[in-house]
Amino acid sequence: MQLKLTRPLVFFDIEATGLSISTDRIVELCYIKVMPDGQEFSETLRFNPGKHISAEATAVNGICDKDVEHCPHFKDKAAELAEIFEGCDFAGFNSNHFDIPLLVEEFLRAGVDFDLTNRRFVDVQTIFHKKEKRDLTAAYRFYCDKDLEAAHTALADTRATYEVLRAQLERYADDLHNDVGFLADYSRRNNNVDLAGRIVLNEQKVETINFGKYRGRPVAEVLRRDPGYLSWIMQGDFSQNTKQTFMRIKLREGL
Repeated sequence: MQLKLTRPLVFFDIEATGLSISTDRIVELCYIKVMPDGQEFSETLRFNPGKHISAEATAVNGICDKDVEHCPHFKDKAAELAEIFEGCDFAGFNSNHFDIPLLVEEFLRAGVDFDLTNRRFVDVQTIFHKKEKRDLTAAYRFYCDKDLEAAHTALADTRATYEVLRAQLERYADDLHNDVGFLADYSRRNNNVDLAGRIVLNEQKVETINFGKYRGRPVAEVLRRDPGYLSWIMQGDFSQNTKQTFMRIKLREGL
């Protein structure tokens, strides 16, 4: 089924040195940029992460330090990628939880303004889990009746994700709308304020802490009553996006 798009939709997948959004780095990024008229543009990029690729990551993606030692660093391509992604919505498999936050971190470290305001994020894994509750290999077999060759390479996973979403739209045509706004809302797991979900909107649409001893408490209230909490956040192992979100709330509230 052809996707109905009002602006470009970028399907992408990231392979990284590990699973930490705040400390790990991208080693491979593949994207397929799908235009509203159906044209597709794709590219696979490898980066020297400037740090060791963990054995656990290599066991999954097959990429070791030597494979990327002569590749550019992410910061060398950041401005070019930001231009390619300008005005696009995004789609991926588990992308809302990992790929989008890590991509944003890399842009922040590179000093490139990558504004995601008013972008929409379609997480194909969330749609799949709400419907079938399995992984990408099973999703590809279930929806596309194919075996996923070269799983955990960025290109294979990105292409499979694109095919799975189109097949999902056909299979669930009665209740899934071929509209990126609807799909982004449907695949959202919660009302995250920051990308990592450390701050969420509660039922009253108030920014609320979603972890630790202050879980369930409004951010502004905690910052007002415990001034040292923000310092702990800023010095802790949190993503730059999370730190920026706390600081934005502090400044907005005049604290």
